[in-house]
Amino acid sequence: MSATLRALVAAVLLILSPLAALAHEPRKGPNGGALVDAGSYHIEVIGKGATLDVLVSDLNDKPLPATGFKALAILVVDGKTHRVTLEPSPDGSRLTGTTPVALQAVKGAVQLTDHAGKTATGRVN
Repeated sequence: MSATLRALVAAVLLILSPLAALAHEPRKGPNGGALVDAGSYHIEVIGKGATLDVLVSDLNDKPLPATGFKALAILVVDGKTHRVTLEPSPDGSRLTGTTPVALQAVKGAVQLTDHAGKTATGRVN
């Protein structure tokens, strides 16, 4: 490979590398929560007061019913760690749980377990 071609490839990689990093950063979901990757799924994490909701979608952002999923959220609030078990809501639209403290912002991780028992983790900053 010539020096010119190597320099061109290096320049292209340098330009594209920040874009690749952004692909996995939390983004705003359709319901106002943080939308993050969790294995083969996207999860939107929404904290309101002492309620934590997680909406599950496929990688094309098509919503999936929460029935058959379960999750464990490990949150950091005011420097303290809190574990919140999330179960499907009565209408099956989301996973939901109650936090021991009111949430100002959601920071931590959600471990999602799907119908087949496969687990994946999504991190929210």
